[in-house]
Amino acid sequence: MLITEILARNARMYAQEVALIEREPALGRRREITWKIFDDQANAIAQALMDRGIRKGDRVVHLMMNSIQWLPAYFGILRTGAWAVPLNFRFVARTIASCILTAEAKIIIFGEEFVDRLETIREQIQPCVQTFIFAGPEEKRPEWAESLDTLISAYPAEDPLVDLNICDDAALYFTSGTTGTPKATRLTHRNLEHACYVENRHHNQTHGDNFLCIPPLYHTGAKMHWFGNFIVGARAVILKGIDPRWILEAISEEKVTIVWLLVPWALDLLFAIESGELKLANYQLDQWRLMHIGAQPVPSSLIREWKKIFPNHQYDTNYGLTECTGPGCIHLGLENMHKVGAIGVPGFDWEYQIVDDEHRPVIPGAPGELLLRGPGMMKEYYKNPEATAATIIDGWLYTGDVARQDEDGFIWLVDRKKDVIITGGENIYPVEIEEFLMGHPAIQDAAVIGLPSLRLGEIATAIIKIKPGATLNKEAVDQFCSALARYKRPRKIIFADVPRNPTGKIEKPQLRKQYAGHKESFQV
Repeated sequence: MLITEILARNARMYAQEVALIEREPALGRRREITWKIFDDQANAIAQALMDRGIRKGDRVVHLMMNSIQWLPAYFGILRTGAWAVPLNFRFVARTIASCILTAEAKIIIFGEEFVDRLETIREQIQPCVQTFIFAGPEEKRPEWAESLDTLISAYPAEDPLVDLNICDDAALYFTSGTTGTPKATRLTHRNLEHACYVENRHHNQTHGDNFLCIPPLYHTGAKMHWFGNFIVGARAVILKGIDPRWILEAISEEKVTIVWLLVPWALDLLFAIESGELKLANYQLDQWRLMHIGAQPVPSSLIREWKKIFPNHQYDTNYGLTECTGPGCIHLGLENMHKVGAIGVPGFDWEYQIVDDEHRPVIPGAPGELLLRGPGMMKEYYKNPEATAATIIDGWLYTGDVARQDEDGFIWLVDRKKDVIITGGENIYPVEIEEFLMGHPAIQDAAVIGLPSLRLGEIATAIIKIKPGATLNKEAVDQFCSALARYKRPRKIIFADVPRNPTGKIEKPQLRKQYAGHKESFQV
């Protein structure tokens, strides 16, 4: 079933039930809409877009921070038969322009946070962009943009009844660019539909569940995890802000049952609870049944600490890629707590292989590149046949991630191929060292990168963020790392912040550039 049809069905079956709640604690604001209003707004937006010339196969850029308008705008685009093109809210103006021109977008729907960035590139993108639609307060609307609220109220809330097929193209999602220039992954309606089934099969959402959405909706992770609730007409809370207190307040006051976290947020929550800053007795959390986590390797030490505080929580970790329509192509599984640390087993209707550089399957236990195949696999990198040919080979998607399979058939992520450090002829996998460092009680976050060395080629360098109130020096880290094989021990230690993108991934290209000329270990 098309996800646009799922929305229409929810509006029929649960018309007056709450579909979406927006909480903005910094402003003391809470808003909600029903499934009927959600569907009506999507229809009105579709009608407005079509009245401005949008037809099936056109592209509409969607550039908004998380809000209660985000999803109605997304579904409105899909109802026209156009491709939705959600963009990363951290993209700078020149990257936004590049994405818009690659997509050849005719219309941009944007929030108030992007006025200045769009102002600087308006002339550059106007060869293709015909209309700007502003999703924000009227007093902040630029004169060159129309108001989304005005359009919603002016157009009929009727489905435009565009003839859509499950195999039609639906969206362009640009990769995060952590390994280079963002690439546009071309996804179909079938990809989006399959993501609904994957998430619901893995986490058993029912109509009574409530999903707390914190990560950015432009990313496949957050939205596709919400799809598990969406397919059964269950409500969701969009939380604007990541403060641990706001997270617990939302869970308590909205009776949230499912939370998907990124590693930094889970660590912040644990620290706030363990330090006494937050007292669990002040919150109603008994209904919270599932905490799942993903978007990056998850330290097993984090989950061990989590289970001490929340022993009754179900737990899952999810591995995914934009190229696979988000999370779930590999997942741990609610029943597999004994394998914490692994990314898990193939998700619903997914296959995998692990191969060497000659594309031959490796023996169990040996590291190799992880390959995936399933209904969520992208169609192509749009307008990038070279990258597509290098990534999709004989029907398999080459992930660029190094993994291994254990004796029980569970898959363990070793690292990204591009992040492997070769020192003195030995391969060092940073994820393994990061996992080890995160087991130190004074370390809040860690990243390991390779820096150039005339003698060894590269040397492993650890960037370490110390927990608030804790103390740590290089000697203590060296002593802790003595449990590692000698060639795996970081040669340099840098005490500094660990930058992460909005989906929680470590910004390793940024770190390599920042510390490329670094000579000595130091503390800050």
